[in-house]
Amino acid sequence: MNKKIISLLLTGLTCMILNPGVFARVRLPSVLSSNMVLQQQSTVTLWGWSAPAEKIYITTSWNAITDSTTGSGDAKWNIKIKTPAAGGPYTITIKGSNRIVLENVMIGEVWVCSGQSNMEWSSLNGLTQVKEELPNSANTNLRFFHIPKTTALDPQEDCASTWTECNAETLKGFSAVAYYFGKQLQQQLNVPIGLINTSWGGTAAEVWAPEDVVEKDPELKSAAEKIGATNWWPHLPGRAYNAMIAPITPFHIAGTIWYQGESNTGTASTYKKLMTSLIDSWRKDWNTNFPFYYVQIAPFAYGNKHMGALLREAQTQTLTHPNTGMVVITDLVDNIKDVHPQNKKDVGARLAAWALAETYNKVGLAYKSPMYKNMVINKNKATVYFDNAPNGLILKGDKKKATEFFIAGEDKNFLPAEVKIEGDHVVLTHKQIKNPVAVRFAFSNTAIANIFSKEGLPVNPFRTDDWEVDTTKE
Repeated sequence: MNKKIISLLLTGLTCMILNPGVFARVRLPSVLSSNMVLQQQSTVTLWGWSAPAEKIYITTSWNAITDSTTGSGDAKWNIKIKTPAAGGPYTITIKGSNRIVLENVMIGEVWVCSGQSNMEWSSLNGLTQVKEELPNSANTNLRFFHIPKTTALDPQEDCASTWTECNAETLKGFSAVAYYFGKQLQQQLNVPIGLINTSWGGTAAEVWAPEDVVEKDPELKSAAEKIGATNWWPHLPGRAYNAMIAPITPFHIAGTIWYQGESNTGTASTYKKLMTSLIDSWRKDWNTNFPFYYVQIAPFAYGNKHMGALLREAQTQTLTHPNTGMVVITDLVDNIKDVHPQNKKDVGARLAAWALAETYNKVGLAYKSPMYKNMVINKNKATVYFDNAPNGLILKGDKKKATEFFIAGEDKNFLPAEVKIEGDHVVLTHKQIKNPVAVRFAFSNTAIANIFSKEGLPVNPFRTDDWEVDTTKE
């Protein structure tokens, strides 16, 4: 080999030994990319990797201020940046041994959208509503970050995706529920909206919770062991959380929407504990008590009696957890033999109404379904009172009587009740029951009732008893 070439190689090798940073370049996680939305009027984290002790300068165009930080001994860096009120587009320049410019950055509201197939489904799954919307969907103030289906044994620091603007092409495979939620927020708040879609059809909630949350609790661990393995989705605790939630937890968000539960109907008795534990763990990881709004599962023929009803009951009980909200969709079902209701537009709109009212303090919105309050027994009558029905209750549809109310005496035999609506309460009777003790409403897998608040929201399913429920095959 030519002596000159050898000399150059030796010089280069010496340089690399003495200056290991020559191979180190400032890098960013995928969630920090051009086209992203950062949470407005907050302190957000920018982070990544670099050479140890490398000086890194960050300049934000909304204030033309340059801040700096230094890479740590484990080749990582992070910095806190204050964001202004909603607006953009802006640029963020990150300079170390190399220079990165993030362009078309918006400041607005950021929401995580997670769950199983009813959150995941898009126009690619044949949803007609979204297909019809595609040609007119372009909106530079609505941005998507879609995390691909991935699992990991341990919490990851990055995921493979990038931010995009909403248009006919990017919307095709994006969550329909998330889209309609984000579109409604964008229109009502008139600010940029960023949606992070991290969902996977068929997944039980256990795979979205940190593994130790499930494994350290005997009840949750026992329930998780009942979830069978498939070739279509993960079943072990923490696997989706590690790859699809953990990488984005440093990214500041406004809140989360969630649509899941169908795959947990076999373990409904532990679902409230599981979900409150999941919510708490996510809030701990994000270091903020963000709102968590979720969708109650829809009527569906599960095969075993009351499985869906018990899961809906657990979801209702989860409402006692702070800063949560639940959308009831018993009326948005076109086929009880299809676990995927086609109407995602109204689901997204109802979630948006919760966020607009509770998170953004918009007034005059009807967003809470009537909820069971209490029951008063007087001789042969059971009078049931409801919250969230300020203007009373009404019937919808072509039936002249309220359906799905059942009443029972001490024999625990439930019979269809005669129903009289009186403002915000109903009076229930049955000629064979002289001394009623319990009432159930829409407490079955497939019940689609016809009683609503005057604001148009369906009454939430409930029961007043705590008797053992039959879950045998139908």
